[in-house]
Amino acid sequence: MILENVLQVVQVIISVALIGVIVFQAQGSGLGSLFGGSDAGGISRTRRGLEKTLYQLTIALSILFVFNAIIQLLIQ
Repeated sequence: MILENVLQVVQVIISVALIGVIVFQAQGSGLGSLFGGSDAGGISRTRRGLEKTLYQLTIALSILFVFNAIIQLLIQ
């Protein structure tokens, strides 16, 4: 009972964090556009700095979300 409640709270926290990271990542055409830059000049682009960190954080949070959901299913 207590473990289920803890896992539900953790799921909500992960969900809110994932939504925030995705929304922040999707603004404009990258973080460069926040500071007046443009990505129109290059054919391929690489993620650097904060954009790369947000991308990796999105992957990590989504994996945690799925594992937490599976654990919740297994305990029920």
